Amino acid sequence: MRLDKFVCKSTALTRNEATRAINAGELSVNGSVILDAATQVHENNSVRLNGLMLKARDFRYILLHKPAATICSNVDEVYPSVFNHIDVENPSELHVAGRLDADTTGLVLVTDDGRWSFDIIRPTRRCEKVYRVGLTYPIAEDVALRFKQGIQLQGETQLTLPASLEVISPREVLLTITEGRFHQVKRMFAAVGNRVLSLHRERIGQISLDVAVGQWRYLSADEIGSFE
Repeated sequence: MRLDKFVCKSTALTRNEATRAINAGELSVNGSVILDAATQVHENNSVRLNGLMLKARDFRYILLHKPAATICSNVDEVYPSVFNHIDVENPSELHVAGRLDADTTGLVLVTDDGRWSFDIIRPTRRCEKVYRVGLTYPIAEDVALRFKQGIQLQGETQLTLPASLEVISPREVLLTITEGRFHQVKRMFAAVGNRVLSLHRERIGQISLDVAVGQWRYLSADEIGSFE
């Protein structure tokens, strides 16, 4: 974790205030004064502010049911931020592990633990994400096989990784993918001559959506550890 972030996570200082304190030589790490806010510190380091030992607050791990017309950003933009639905202290420290488009609904995981979220989204992890997809046209019979074999997305040279397709009805399917390319689900269906009308994420890894729209809860220890 960066030193300025560690200071924010263990005090009431803002990022700018933490940076000023570091530049003023008020922070030491393992007995040495540090003037670079980007210096990496770890849980077992001795970090002191004007001689006072600092201890970072515990990480938070949250499941949120994202409503439509919201964005996975810390601030409101054209659409309001999903963080308006989470009532916690210091929400600016949180980020979404695997963002969804404004019009996409469903499961998002929110945390202030960067290493944990990286384990979820890194390509080599191949974490399963399950989406319920509403389509403009009836699904063609060969799409499941084509998705399993990998699809050529427009503008890319590498095929998508094998994906699993379960047909619920002619215009509704469950799609399981293990990567997170830009607008991947929409582009996959466009590549087979269809169009996504609705998109809803139901599961990430072993964690399934189990709260109402706009509601949230903390993850259990088992859920947090399921990505290790």
